[in-house]
This record gives sequence, structure tokens and C-alpha cells, in this order.
Amino acid sequence: MAQRVDARFVASPLAEETAFLLARARALGITLANRRFAEVGLKARSYAVLSLAASDMQPNQRELAEFLSLDASQIVAIVDTLERAELVERKPDPSDRRSNVIVATPEGKRVYATAHKAASEAESETLTALSENERVELRRLLAKIAL
Repeated sequence: MAQRVDARFVASPLAEETAFLLARARALGITLANRRFAEVGLKARSYAVLSLAASDMQPNQRELAEFLSLDASQIVAIVDTLERAELVERKPDPSDRRSNVIVATPEGKRVYATAHKAASEAESETLTALSENERVELRRLLAKIAL
């Protein structure tokens, strides 16, 4: 995914700021992933929700919002869209009847498997400039920050 960037911008003070570099790398990766997810009618955020729903973790909407750093209203909209597409369903939370857990339907699990392959391909293309060892180290460092 080597994208040519004007040397003036590469030499700018902004290009030395970690937050900017993380945001730019994220934007490049999400753009590529969204192109691949389009085949199955998803975007990066809906893929993330579907991934967690397909994991058998049975997250509720509040947990999804917290983990994905999204507003509750954004999660509701994403879950509504996935539910209309019959990819997820809301079920009563066995530990709290006032809450619902989000679970993937069989079709949702099938779509997730296809989307997961697309996500892996997009990640590989996004990280093409890195060796396998550098990719492992990048994941380790990002997890240390994010998790």
C-alpha cells in the first residue's frame, strides 16, 4: 500500500507526532479495509461489532461501546443495521434481564468469516512495508497502548 507522500509533508513537524502518525496509519488501513468489506456490505465499525458478536462472548451494547470507544447511539445504529441485515440479534442477557446481548446469527457468522479474511488481506496490504517481525512488534506495542 506504499502511498507516495510529498517530501515537504514528510519533513513537516506534524510528521514527527505520534498521534498524527497513528491517525494517518489508521485512516489508510480503514480506507483499504472498507473497500474490501464492501463485498459483504460491511464497514470497519460494523465489522468490529460483528466480530465481537460472532465470538460467542455475548457482549451487551454498553460493553461494545466501551471496548470500541464509540457512543452508545453509534452502537445502537450499527446493531440496528446488522439486525436488519439478519447478521446479529439481540437476546436477553442471562445475567441482567434489563439488558440485551448481541449475538451473530448463522448468516452473521458466515459473513464474518468472509469479512475476517478480507480484514486479514487489508491488514497485510496496509503493513506491506513492515517485515513479519516488525508486524508482530507493532501489534504488541499497540496492544500495550490500547488494551
